[in-house]
Amino acid sequence: MTPTLVRQHLSHAGAAPRVNLCARARDWSEIQERMLVPLYEAVYERLETGPGTRLLGLGCGSGLALLMAASRGAAVAGVDSSPERLALARQRLQPDGWTTRARARTRILAGSVRDAAGPDTPAYTLVTAFDPVGSLAAGSEDLAELLAAAIPLARRGAPVVLAGWGPPERCATSAVLRTAAGRARWRPALRDDLEDVAQRAGLKPDGSGRVSCPFGYADLDSAARGLMSTGLLDGAIAATDQERVGKELAEALHPYRRGDGTVWMPNVFRYLIARVP
Repeated sequence: MTPTLVRQHLSHAGAAPRVNLCARARDWSEIQERMLVPLYEAVYERLETGPGTRLLGLGCGSGLALLMAASRGAAVAGVDSSPERLALARQRLQPDGWTTRARARTRILAGSVRDAAGPDTPAYTLVTAFDPVGSLAAGSEDLAELLAAAIPLARRGAPVVLAGWGPPERCATSAVLRTAAGRARWRPALRDDLEDVAQRAGLKPDGSGRVSCPFGYADLDSAARGLMSTGLLDGAIAATDQERVGKELAEALHPYRRGDGTVWMPNVFRYLIARVP
């Protein structure tokens, strides 16, 4: 794959963005979001998510994790800062063919957590933040603030789930992104990342786990599109330029290309279960 093919999917981090945000959201929905399905399944199984669960998903993306919880009978709400991803989540979770009763069990919200509660909204019994912590220097601080805003909406003792990258030596994708990003706001995931975020948000850790989440793509172009859709390379683009980042990403992905042209990167992700005090 040429750097040109990679660059056309990059986000533009300058003052006048040129990226097609709708196309980028579709890449997230169609390619990248499914990579963490094993994580979602493991968490929902451990917490016995189902009827009676009221779930608030922070950074819900295009709604796949919420859809999986809704299929278990949970009532779900989602918050995300991307209007384009939220539009896809609404299509996924509130299709026109659904009954009024089924549609009432989902509320796809705007970017503000304050919108997640109304005067008659019962407290949430589960809060999830599946967007992995780590790698970006400012990511954990942003999440701690988001959690602090969400905690008052949850029932006392409710579980709050945080997810993060596993040890760098067990996350091939982390190495690929680090190579492409260079030193632009990038750092290795740390062992206590999740606990640190929970502590800053006033939460009490109550268990953790690790889940294998390999990233598999049909070809190099799909891999580039999927990874670009995460936004994890935006800082590198701002610090250097799209051409350089595109070239480095293509080179970093090449060792993970298999004989049939597919791309396969083994990863381990960690999750922390904390409790609302």
